[in-house]
Amino acid sequence: MSKTPSVARARRRQWGAERRARLLPSVHPVPSDRKIALGRLAIIATVIFWLTYVIYTIIRQFLDYGPESFRFTTEAVSYLVVVTFLTFSALMYLLARQGALQRFKQHVRVPRAELDRHFADSHGTMTVLVPSYSEEPDVIRATLWSAALQEYPSLRVVLLLDDPPFPSDPAVAAQLERSRALAASVQAQLAEPSSRFASALMHADLEAHDGALDLNSVRELAIHYEWAVGWLESRARAEKTDDHVDDFFVSEVLRGLSGELRLTADALHAAIREGRAPENDRIIELYRRLVWTFTAELATFERKLYASLSHEANKAMNLNAYIGLMGGSYRFERSPDGPILRSVPDAQSGDLVIPDSDYILTLDADSLLLRDYCLRLVYFLEQPENERVAVTQTPYSAFRGASTRIERLAGATTDLQHILHQGKTLYGATFWVGANAVIRKRALEDIVETEHVGGFTVRRYVQDRTVIEDTESSVDLGTHGWTLVNYPERLSYSATPPDFGSLIVQRRRWANGGLLIMPKLWRQVNERRRRGERVNLSEILLRVNYMASIAWASFGLLFLLAYPYDSRLLSPVVLLAALPYFIAMGSDLRYCGYRFTDIFWIYGFNLILLPVNLAGVLKSIEQAITGKKIPFARTPKVRNRTAAPLLYVLAPYLIVAFSAFTLWRDAQAGNWGNAVFAGFNAVLASAAILAYVGIGASLVDTWIGLTKWLYVPRKPKEAATAAIDTAPDSLDWRAVLYYGESPNHVARDRAVPVSVSAPRNSLEVNR
Repeated sequence: MSKTPSVARARRRQWGAERRARLLPSVHPVPSDRKIALGRLAIIATVIFWLTYVIYTIIRQFLDYGPESFRFTTEAVSYLVVVTFLTFSALMYLLARQGALQRFKQHVRVPRAELDRHFADSHGTMTVLVPSYSEEPDVIRATLWSAALQEYPSLRVVLLLDDPPFPSDPAVAAQLERSRALAASVQAQLAEPSSRFASALMHADLEAHDGALDLNSVRELAIHYEWAVGWLESRARAEKTDDHVDDFFVSEVLRGLSGELRLTADALHAAIREGRAPENDRIIELYRRLVWTFTAELATFERKLYASLSHEANKAMNLNAYIGLMGGSYRFERSPDGPILRSVPDAQSGDLVIPDSDYILTLDADSLLLRDYCLRLVYFLEQPENERVAVTQTPYSAFRGASTRIERLAGATTDLQHILHQGKTLYGATFWVGANAVIRKRALEDIVETEHVGGFTVRRYVQDRTVIEDTESSVDLGTHGWTLVNYPERLSYSATPPDFGSLIVQRRRWANGGLLIMPKLWRQVNERRRRGERVNLSEILLRVNYMASIAWASFGLLFLLAYPYDSRLLSPVVLLAALPYFIAMGSDLRYCGYRFTDIFWIYGFNLILLPVNLAGVLKSIEQAITGKKIPFARTPKVRNRTAAPLLYVLAPYLIVAFSAFTLWRDAQAGNWGNAVFAGFNAVLASAAILAYVGIGASLVDTWIGLTKWLYVPRKPKEAATAAIDTAPDSLDWRAVLYYGESPNHVARDRAVPVSVSAPRNSLEVNR
């Protein structure tokens, strides 16, 4: 099980883990005409082979033999349905991939000088929101640095800590205090370069106003760039590099930025040697670049310290609580349940002032951005033709150099998804992927839902009805006439689960919620048609596949594994229909730096994840029936192994056992088609268990699952408790005066620990 982060050690590298640590290029290589043509042929071949199977296998069986039995007819229909759905998912993969190839071919990167010129004239303000729950402080710190070093003017970075604010465990309390100190620490370290470059810009502006910028000014500018390079290099040398994510932070965030600044310094020195200085405006832009890069305002906010804010346990409400406060001024008021934020019209009289922003960047606490992420994405949003784009993002890629086999393969599927998300934009089927995104604040105001709970206003900008909040919000934005676009570069990276236990948490969450959002999609389509918009069939099919394919693929694969279909229904044409999909996936894996043969490992990987996906789908069905929200399960992000639940440890072994039994049974009956399929599944599932779960880890997790019921968890002490069930002489007068009734009555079901202390120093307090 995961240990306390304070004693976490670097993860041991496994045999067969990823050796390649070199980053993929930010700009995708231009695909050849041959590759695009082969992609089109793959789509055509898939459709032709599926039609061939339907005509010559299913229909021919009925023509030659007739509906000889109800059982055969039922099997034929169900087998055709399963094959059709699986083929449809393969076809959608090929279609999205084809869209990505076309976008990569058309994309032209905006020159750096054009970016500087655009933001010199005007720019929108940006607030970066980093939601965090029980993250390791070192993980958060790297994320804050990657956000703070963005080359963007008017940047605020806010860490949204969602941990319980008064933990009784000393180790947890110590971790929380370290997290609370991170924003101030980063701010303090930026003070020196920020002050230096702001002063240098002011002097350069004065000289330019007098028309006095010359080669000496260029030489001074080069010296400032060299100083910035030295400052970044000193920070890089001081960093600990315990794993590949630390290596990425040092090499790509710190040294990547220093490399670009060094290149600029070299270019300035070359201009000096030639005796030619850039234009005055360009010199000022280069000074501004230094100021923008090393100037950011950082703060920390904890919604759970305030009784007037929602405490619902999910990332969406953590974001919503802060977004709902933006642009307001608030006064602290005491209550029996903690401080209350009361809105005041005058900023001068407020204890807490939260500025508004034109753009919001949501960034997971385990994600890192490359240096020009904000600059390029906001430049895109501020082009006239993109005024109705609500969200733009670069779907995250996986960190290279994974230390475990399962992290390497999970990273491979992540990099494949990056390609598919890029392709969906061509057809208008983009979905917001919540690890990172730049959002137009005005668009969020269009989709906000407001309700009043306990006398306080709760605003929902990002939907929390399901655990895939970004998907549902994507549909809401489309309903209100907004679009979403994936920027066709690799500018963001995020962690992938390093062990089977944490992967289960992530994939079960991903499988839960898509079916619940489907009715909203149909309402969106009808609303857009009512407005006279043309809705492409490709967009609808891609969106339906994205939201529901886990459900039908999981149940379809379960039927194929468990039911002994008549051998007459099997045909090599089914394999031919799937062949273009697997060849294209293998080609994409090689394009992303993996091996073509990883397609077999991914197949086995998906087999052992089948129970996880089914559990997520069943949770969606449960929520649809009961109307009760499914709890949000955050993916553990610790350096030690997370124990897997007993069911998901044993289920892969049951899949192998049943496949082996099916192989024996069908071999005895001479049903060789089913026998080969069962043997193929048994071999690949066994290999996946050995490679990605491990026999030793399975035994440990099984023992934990069998014995954990013997242990009764210790009930944590509350940091402060209300005066409940006390004698009359110790009546909680605050509760009586606030609620106007018995404290026993009002506090019975309250989940928030009562605290009358003032907000902590680490909060975003302006006055």
